[in-house]
Amino acid sequence: MGLKGFLVRNRWMTRAIAVVAVAGAAAGVCVGIAGAAPDPDPRVPRIDTVIHDGPQQATVIVYSAAMRKLIPVNVLRPKNQKKPSPTLYLLNGAGGGEDSATWAAKTSYVQFFADKNVNVVTPIGGAFSYYTDWQRDDPVLGRNKWTTFLTKELPPLIDKELKTTKVNSIAGISMAGTSVLNLAIAAPKLYRSVAAYSGCARTSDPLGQAYIRMVVADRGQGNLNNMWGTPASRGWRDNDPYINAAKLRGTKVYMTSGSGLPGQYDRTDAPLVNGDVITLANQMILGGIIEAAVNDCTRQMAARLKKLRIPNKVLLRPNGTHSWAYWEHDLHTTWPMIAADLR
Repeated sequence: MGLKGFLVRNRWMTRAIAVVAVAGAAAGVCVGIAGAAPDPDPRVPRIDTVIHDGPQQATVIVYSAAMRKLIPVNVLRPKNQKKPSPTLYLLNGAGGGEDSATWAAKTSYVQFFADKNVNVVTPIGGAFSYYTDWQRDDPVLGRNKWTTFLTKELPPLIDKELKTTKVNSIAGISMAGTSVLNLAIAAPKLYRSVAAYSGCARTSDPLGQAYIRMVVADRGQGNLNNMWGTPASRGWRDNDPYINAAKLRGTKVYMTSGSGLPGQYDRTDAPLVNGDVITLANQMILGGIIEAAVNDCTRQMAARLKKLRIPNKVLLRPNGTHSWAYWEHDLHTTWPMIAADLR
């Protein structure tokens, strides 16, 4: 059963229980479930349900105590599950995997990792949140404590459930290309390496803030001040990977970016364009502008890491827009390096 089936099943169960409870209350009867376990402690994160979607795929429903909600997590398993394997945390972009722009929908990552000795863990949720701990709950985007979830709550649960080697790396695209750098800074010993695909490593300068405003406020309709405070406040500097780059020492850093100019995947016959001229125009114009800005951020971060003598590998393509085909290519290109880090 997939995530959709799980949600449908649980909506049906919730309605059924509610009907029984209401009927019992109307009859003056106390309705309960014989032998039911006591309610779990809401202060403790836990794995609520594991749904096996196939021999090498599962949906793990995790309760986050920090966010007080259940979060679906997609997991790809290695073919040989008899021995412990390392884990790659692979994050989606601005939509948080809640839309159709996901690794699962836009790439062949399932097939790519099918013969790899690694667990690939991708949470579903966190749209427009920057996968960070927000200072305040937001009326639109709700409670976001993703740094806590991804660095403190989820890894121990995954390690125990999957019997991993407890060796991790993390990678993400676009919005999450910024987030993965901040997550590695927040948890210095958690990841062997971090890969940022088309992410902007600047958050407190005008260009970085403009990009974040476009994601959080314009697209997500969230109140930007609820995330790290007002743009002039310390919270933005505390979450700027460029400023805090020295804290990446001990973690290998991989970054990729195109120039924004049209490339091999910016054609009408490209797989994700499928002859749609509107899709192509949007990818070339908006995607080109975004990627050009990201390219500048990436170059600045590369210079910063070089100055600090922190090991890094930066792949700057002479062309390419802010789009999925390039990110899949970047994942394939950087994987041999990440796999070596996970040994």
